[in-house]
Amino acid sequence: MNRRRFISVTGASILAAGGTFYLFSDKNNFTRSDIKEPPSGKISFHPDEKEILYLASLAPSGHNAQPWFVKYIEPYHWIIGNDKTKWLPAVDPTQRETILSIGAFMQNLEYAALHYGYRCDWNILASSNQDENIAEVRLYKQNNNSAFDTSKIVNRRTVRSIYLKDALKKDDVAYLTGNEQNNIYYFANSSKECQWLSEQTIEANRIQMNRDDAEKELANWIRFSSEDAKKYCDGLTTASMEMNGMTGWVVRNFYNREDVMKKSFRDKGVEKVKEQVTHSAGWILISGKDNSVSSLLEIGKRMQGLFLKVRERAIALHPMTQLLEESLGSKKVNEITGIDDNIHFILRTGYIKNYPDPVSLRRPVDWFIRK
Repeated sequence: MNRRRFISVTGASILAAGGTFYLFSDKNNFTRSDIKEPPSGKISFHPDEKEILYLASLAPSGHNAQPWFVKYIEPYHWIIGNDKTKWLPAVDPTQRETILSIGAFMQNLEYAALHYGYRCDWNILASSNQDENIAEVRLYKQNNNSAFDTSKIVNRRTVRSIYLKDALKKDDVAYLTGNEQNNIYYFANSSKECQWLSEQTIEANRIQMNRDDAEKELANWIRFSSEDAKKYCDGLTTASMEMNGMTGWVVRNFYNREDVMKKSFRDKGVEKVKEQVTHSAGWILISGKDNSVSSLLEIGKRMQGLFLKVRERAIALHPMTQLLEESLGSKKVNEITGIDDNIHFILRTGYIKNYPDPVSLRRPVDWFIRK
């Protein structure tokens, strides 16, 4: 066989092998719409209960860990719990962010209940962020028509890229802050505060990405394959990290947890953060009076209320809390921004032309309900 013939045959064999691999590879992002809700087994739900609990679960959480469970006491009477198996000790050692996420869950539950014609009576049970039982809720049917549009909950999405650089319009800022100007603050991209927040967010990400414990924790919550995504229905997928097309295919088929620990992966992460913070309308900060459980729950509710407003104005939000998680700390943020109360959320914001559909995964209700 001559050289040209050999190259022709071996080249065809490689292409054939590549084609075969592609046929059996992980070709598509696994997204929320692919999840099949199993039939109820643990609980015989009463009308509207399962729908309300599912809508509540669409709240955001760090690494999409979904750190909540629900104890079913009796119909329309539940306890919202703190799932210790979903904690993020490397980046959230005091479970401050866990309680904020549970607050967002509670806000969704309240809105969903309103949609179905119920009011919620709450009783805060926890005195520390580590307590298992956080809040008790009872739902009571009411005879009014003040329904909430749950499509706002269903369509909420964290958007990380494709931001425009235009500063938010004054009427949009007024709409987003509403009557909470003392707790929700906007710093436009032309301000010195924004410049400082951007620079320090990059630095805080660099610090965090160079901490092995934080990177290992991140790696454990990335669902590299569609198989894992389907198995856990939580965590970060290629779709939620906005890795689509060929990029997503490569990550799903060739990356694993060990790759997250490599210097090249960390360096790319820092470069991505640099790109993100230079393309935005600025920052939104959310504060609260203290770090008590009741205060953190209210701040989580406040954040979720804000998240449910932005889509109709073509505004995106991207939580970037590393500045609060690392040694730079929140005191310096208070000093630079002039905010007196404790700062609990730092959100990158900006207009986007086309709002993408939500893709982040959620565990079926039966997975987080307990008797």
